[in-house]
Amino acid sequence: MRKTLTLARRELMACFVSPIAYIIGAGFLLLSAGWFFVNIRIGGEASLRPLFDGMAVIMVLAIPLLTMGLLSREFDRGTIETLMTSPVTDTQVILGKFAGVMAFYLVLLASTVVFLGLMIAYGRPDPGVALTGYLGMILLGAAYVSVGLFASTLTRHQIVSAIVAIAILASLVILMGFIVRMGLRPWDVLADHLNAMKYFKDFSRGVFDTRGLIYFLSVTALFLFLSVKTLESRRWR
Repeated sequence: MRKTLTLARRELMACFVSPIAYIIGAGFLLLSAGWFFVNIRIGGEASLRPLFDGMAVIMVLAIPLLTMGLLSREFDRGTIETLMTSPVTDTQVILGKFAGVMAFYLVLLASTVVFLGLMIAYGRPDPGVALTGYLGMILLGAAYVSVGLFASTLTRHQIVSAIVAIAILASLVILMGFIVRMGLRPWDVLADHLNAMKYFKDFSRGVFDTRGLIYFLSVTALFLFLSVKTLESRRWR
C-alpha cells in the first residue's frame, strides 16, 4: 500500500506541474460553466442535473487527454524499464497511477462546487440530489480514468492512446444510447445494459440505484485488470 501511495503522490504532483493538465482542467471547467449558464435559468428549477449530464459528456474528451500519457509517456521515454525493474508490482504501478489521476480529477470536481453555491444563492436545491449527483460523478470519473489508463498501456503514442480511450468511452456513453433509441434488435437489449448514461442519469436525478453502483465499479475493475495484464505482457516481451 505504501508503494502504491508513493506512486499516486508522484503522479498527482506530475499533474500539478504539467501545463497540459492545467489546460485540460481549465477547458473542463470553462465548458462546464458554459453548460451550466446555458441550461440553468434564474427562477427556474434549482437543479444541478443539467450540469452533471453536461460534465459526463465533456469528460469523454477531457479524461482521455488527461490520462493519455500515464504509461504511453513512460514507454516513449524509456523510463518504463526503470519503473518495471524497481521493487514494485504491475498492480501497484497501475493502482498508483490510477489513484494519482483520480485525486487530480477530484480536485477538478471539487472546484465545481461553486455552481452549487450559485444554485443555493438563487434557489433551494435538494442537498440529497446534489450529493447523489456528485457520487455519480465520482463513480463515472473512476470508470473513465480506468479506460484511459488501459488505453495508455496499449501504445507508446499518446495521441493514439487518447483516440482509443475516446472511442471506448464514446461507445459506452453515446453509441449505446443511440442503439437503444434506434431499437436495433436484439442489440438494443445488450446496449441498454452497457449504456453508461442510463445508470449515470439515475444519480444525476438524485436516485441511488445499486445497479449503477455495480456497473461503474465493474467497469473500473475490468479496465484496471486489463491494464495490469497488458503491462504484464509487456514485461515479458
